[in-house]
Amino acid sequence: MALPIVAVVGPTGSGKTDLAVELALALGGEVVNADALQFYRGMDIGTAKATPQERRGVPHHLLDVLDVTEEASVSTFQTWARAAIADIQARGRRAILAGGSGLYVRAALDVLEFPGTDPAVRSRIEAEAEREGIAALRARLESVDPVSAGRLGDLRRIVRALEVHEITGRPFSSFMPERQYAAPAVQIGLDLDRPVLHERLAARVRRMVDAGLPAEVARLAEAGLREGRTASRALGYGQFLRVLDGASTPERAAEETIVATRQFARRQLTWFRADPRVHWLDALSPHLAEEALAVVRQADQAAVQGEGPDQPATRVQAPLQERPAGRLGP
Repeated sequence: MALPIVAVVGPTGSGKTDLAVELALALGGEVVNADALQFYRGMDIGTAKATPQERRGVPHHLLDVLDVTEEASVSTFQTWARAAIADIQARGRRAILAGGSGLYVRAALDVLEFPGTDPAVRSRIEAEAEREGIAALRARLESVDPVSAGRLGDLRRIVRALEVHEITGRPFSSFMPERQYAAPAVQIGLDLDRPVLHERLAARVRRMVDAGLPAEVARLAEAGLREGRTASRALGYGQFLRVLDGASTPERAAEETIVATRQFARRQLTWFRADPRVHWLDALSPHLAEEALAVVRQADQAAVQGEGPDQPATRVQAPLQERPAGRLGP
């Protein structure tokens, strides 16, 4: 029996990569990337992609697998991630999933079905959106899938929901999963006080700029970055593309990236907080690696004893509502 997959999750800038490497070194493991933007070749500085030195000899999977002109697909990632995990486990190694893209983490870990796509149907709905506007499409979605209509706000997702309904006959909301692992897993979440995280994120963006983020964006623009529906919207890249276009300044782009990164971190925390299976640890604990290993060993013992892997996490520290005020998240 394979031991549980270990997933390190949490907001951007919380230290997921460092902990994943520490766990891999301690457990004889290999890291599987679940950060959607680290799939892209050349997007290194702005995604905080681990350098070879920072990987410390630990094999990393699903880094640099897409060109910036290609669109990231959760369903394709699911296939890739599960194949990588199976390969790692078949070699007697431990799979360590690391990333803050919540849906991608769930795609790798949970029972999750993805409906197919039909480019012709999608193109037709997108053309209707241009003619009729988002309000008309939302009204259509309300008539066939009120749950998704109430949940989805942007045009791209509304188009996708209508496409799924048309090609499957089922509402898009029916494909939303329950929290059930497809294979034994344990999730470790990294938590930080909100002011500390905000300051870390601001400092990290400034380091990225100093390290050459504007030049990286300029180089990728020549490689077709603007054509990439996923890559062009990445934090920092969209902001500095506007600098190249003469519509912004480097200083303004950096500040806009800081604000957008903080907002993104809040959304990540909201996503992961909703999963009661996540074991939350203080990201700044001087004993973080040891605490994380204790969580893993507890999960291993439960797996050997045949206990269900989908139970709410047993916290190794005080519940969030008992912690000091100021935590990021709801």
